[in-house]
Amino acid sequence: MIEWMPLRTGVRPVPQPVATPLVWAGAFGGALVLVALLNSLVGPGRPALALAALSLLAAVLGLCARFTAAPGTAVLCWLFLNAFGIPPMGTLTWAGHRDAAWLGCLLAATLVGTALSRVAHARAAYHRLAPGGTRPGRHGR
Repeated sequence: MIEWMPLRTGVRPVPQPVATPLVWAGAFGGALVLVALLNSLVGPGRPALALAALSLLAAVLGLCARFTAAPGTAVLCWLFLNAFGIPPMGTLTWAGHRDAAWLGCLLAATLVGTALSRVAHARAAYHRLAPGGTRPGRHGR
C-alpha cells in the first residue's frame, strides 16, 4: 500500500511582501493603463471615476506591498490622475484641498489594502500554530 506523505513539514511561513520598486512599477504601469482606458472609454474630465479606479488599483497593490511602499504608490497614482485624468491634459496642477484630499484617499486605499493583507496573513499563521489544530476558544468545534 502507498502512503502519501506531505513534502513540506513544519509551519508554513507568512508570505513576504513584494519589493517596493516592483510595487511602484505596478502603480506606474497600472495607473497609466487605467487613466488611458478611462479617457478613451468615458472621456476625460471625470475625476471621480478616475479617483475610484485608481483607489481600487492602490488597494490591490497594497495587498502585496509593505507599508513603506504606500506613500510612493499614492503619489504615482495621483500624478496620473492629476496630469491625465482632468483637463488640461498633460499639465500638473495643485488645487489645494482637492489634490490633498485625492492624495489622502489614494494613501488610505493603499494602507487599507496593506493592513488587510497583513491581518489576513497573521490570522492564517495564528490558526496554523494553534495547538492540536483547533482554534483557541472554540473547544474543538
